Amino acid sequence: MSDLECWIWFAGLFCLRFRTRQALLERFGSARGIWFADRHELEQIPGLLPEERDALLNRDDAAIRRIVHRCGELGVTILTYQDAAYPERLRNIPDPPYVLYILGTLPAVDSEPVIGVVGTRKSTPYGERITRAIAGEIARCGGTVTTGLAAGIDSCAAVAALDAGGSVIGVLGVAINRVYPSFNGPLYDRVRARGALVSEYPPDAEGTKEWFPRRNRIIAALSLGVVVPEAPARSGALITAHRALDYGRDVYAVPANADSAKGAGSNQLLREGAAFVTCGWDVMQEYAGRFPEKITHALPAPEPDPAPEPAPAPEEAKRKGLFRFRLSKRRTEPQPGGTLAAQLETLTENQLKIVSVMDRNSMHVDDIIDLTKLSASTVLSELTMLQIKGYVSQEQGKRFTLNIMK
Repeated sequence: MSDLECWIWFAGLFCLRFRTRQALLERFGSARGIWFADRHELEQIPGLLPEERDALLNRDDAAIRRIVHRCGELGVTILTYQDAAYPERLRNIPDPPYVLYILGTLPAVDSEPVIGVVGTRKSTPYGERITRAIAGEIARCGGTVTTGLAAGIDSCAAVAALDAGGSVIGVLGVAINRVYPSFNGPLYDRVRARGALVSEYPPDAEGTKEWFPRRNRIIAALSLGVVVPEAPARSGALITAHRALDYGRDVYAVPANADSAKGAGSNQLLREGAAFVTCGWDVMQEYAGRFPEKITHALPAPEPDPAPEPAPAPEEAKRKGLFRFRLSKRRTEPQPGGTLAAQLETLTENQLKIVSVMDRNSMHVDDIIDLTKLSASTVLSELTMLQIKGYVSQEQGKRFTLNIMK
């Protein structure tokens, strides 16, 4: 067994408690030393549970080699705790991931101004708007955004950073080759091309719900600071914020209305002492002295002036007609904004163009690009936002179906 294979085996023993892992590494020095430990040596570890001992003695080297082979097939890079490229920011936390599986190119984290942006999955138009502004400005100022790529605030942050020309580290709570939520495939592709997808779970691993809160510690550890634009009182984003505090990182929050349930957690962080921010530079200026060659004060992106639209021809007006909403499975709750007309008003001009040309199910993205006359990058970016909002569903083969009937 190689050192790499031993680390994969050790990291994959999810039943081991944190203190058990610490004790094993202190006693045997490395994953390789633990692999070759016999029953008697293992039983000398204080507090070792019988089920932990049995897991340590179940050494299926064929399964480990299958993981290595599968990573080769998928183009997954494997980074272990002992590798020189392993980020010190991660190595120095109490419970580091001993193996990272990576798709794309992980930046040199320890020399980069990495900022975490996390928040609620059920974001409001206000939360999405402020997230886009903050994450976009962080990227324009030279920062790298890291987030969990969940629906809502996380995905908004990733899209905004990429649109601003920045890079993104997406930390997954699932196996490295799984897309969750399933509609985020195009966003995963963009993150992989301009940054990295990172998971501590190997290809094809079957996950549990505990994996999602565990990935929050990685987001917090990679970051110099964590921004929470919008989060309710019970939110994984608050777990990330509190992890960041535990690791000595900075925490920032955006104020919400006093009666906003979706922003109650953000307001609570402010009451607890989180720094008050309203733009990306509020965050980045804190690190400009540490990264003078990387961070610059970029002005916020100007809002485009809405171009006047000519009156539609009678046939076109008849074709567009009125929209009737067809709920997708993920939009089973009342959405913010009230009536359908009010919700459609939250869409951008480009999003409305895309919606208006999607006149059949399972449309290929190339057809949408041709009909809208928009660039491919714009269409992919706006389709991602429409999926986040629940207006569009993605299918196999880069095909999309509108969840609105005309």
